Amino acid sequence: MAMPRPTAAQLAYGSCTVIFSTFAMLLLSQTSSGAGIAVIAVAALALGLLVAMTVPLPQKRPAGVEQPASPEPLRASVPAPAHEPVRERAAS
Repeated sequence: MAMPRPTAAQLAYGSCTVIFSTFAMLLLSQTSSGAGIAVIAVAALALGLLVAMTVPLPQKRPAGVEQPASPEPLRASVPAPAHEPVRERAAS
């Protein structure tokens, strides 16, 4: 089974999460050591991956359900008028 490709929404949300969370964690921690920066980078990547995987995927229709290409025209079912004998009015 082939692995599904990520959607544009997954790539966008994941990338933005990595960038903004890295920036925020670096500013909040005020670390300057290489090990601290590496930990923050790994944590941001993990968070971005988590966000990208939780973006809802588009729902696929079941294979058995097909919609017609063009809907059939509706036919009006109006009963035919009853034929009654013509009544003439008496001249007054």
